Amino acid sequence: MTINLNGRTAIVTGAGGGLGRAHAHALARHGARVVVNDLSAEQAECVAAEICDVGGEAFGYAASVNDEAAVAAMVDAVLGRWGAIDILVNNAGILRDKSFAKMDLADFRLVLDVHLMGAVLCTKAVWDHMRERAYGRILFTTSSSGLYGNFGQANYGAAKMALVGFMQTLGLEGAKYDIRVNCLAPSAATAMTGDIYSEEQLAALAPDLVSPAVVALCAQDAPTRRILLAGGGSFEAAHITMTRGRHFGGGAGIAEAVAAHMEALADHSGEFVPHEGFEQSRYELELAGFDTGRAGTAPVALSEVAALP
Repeated sequence: MTINLNGRTAIVTGAGGGLGRAHAHALARHGARVVVNDLSAEQAECVAAEICDVGGEAFGYAASVNDEAAVAAMVDAVLGRWGAIDILVNNAGILRDKSFAKMDLADFRLVLDVHLMGAVLCTKAVWDHMRERAYGRILFTTSSSGLYGNFGQANYGAAKMALVGFMQTLGLEGAKYDIRVNCLAPSAATAMTGDIYSEEQLAALAPDLVSPAVVALCAQDAPTRRILLAGGGSFEAAHITMTRGRHFGGGAGIAEAVAAHMEALADHSGEFVPHEGFEQSRYELELAGFDTGRAGTAPVALSEVAALP
C-alpha cells in the first residue's frame, strides 16, 4: 500500500529541527504541502526551503503554540494560501526536568502550557474547519514518560498523559466528521535527549526513523484513538485497559476485601479496552446484576482468556 498525501495540507508544530523537521520532510515526501511552524522564523524557513529544494511545497511560519492570537493568525495564513488544513501534527515541546520536590511550580505550568495547552490551542484553531469539511487528521505527541512515568518529569509526564485523554474524547467527538485523532510516543535523538544516551545509541535513534508512524497516522486510512510508540525503526502500540476485576457488593469489610484481592483485581487475564469512559460504570452495573442494554456490544477483549470468577 502506498500512502499518497497529494493535495493534503499539513501543519507541523515545532518543526524547525529534531522530530518536527523529520515529520515535515516525511509528510512532504508523501505529497503533502507542509507548514513548518517553529518559534524561530529562521529555522522554520530553513526547513521549508529544504523541502522546496527537493520538489516539495512548504512555507515557514513563526509562532508560539501557546499564543492563541498567533496560532489563529497562522491558521488564517494557511487557509488564505492553500484553502484547507487536512493534517495537524502537534509536536512542539520543551523540558524543565527536576524532581517534584525541587520543581518550581512556574516550570510545571510552563510545560503544561506548551505541551497541553499548545496542542489545545492549535487543535481548536483547526477543529471547526475540519468539521465543516468532514475531514481531518490530528496527531498529538505523547510520551512513555506520561504513559509509564520517568523520574524527574512530573510536569512533562502529566502533560503527555493529559494529551492521551484529550485524544480519546476528540476521537469520539470527531468520528462522524471523519476527523481521526491519534497519539505518538517517540524515542529519538533530539535536543531533549542528547545527554541521556551514548553517541552510538543516539545514532540508532534518528528522528527520521520515527516519522513513518506520523505518515501512517495521518493517512486517508488512518485509525483513530490509537497510541503508537516508535523509535529506532521499531513500532509498538500502547493500550489503556480495564481488567475484569471482581464484584464484592456493599456492606462491612469491603475495603479489607479489596486490599486482600488487590493482585487479583490487577490480573490482566481477559482485560479489555473500553470504547468510552461510561463503559466502566456500565460494566460495574452488569457485575452487580443489572441489564445495561449492551447485548452484542461487549468491550473488546485483549485476549481470549476467560474472565476472573
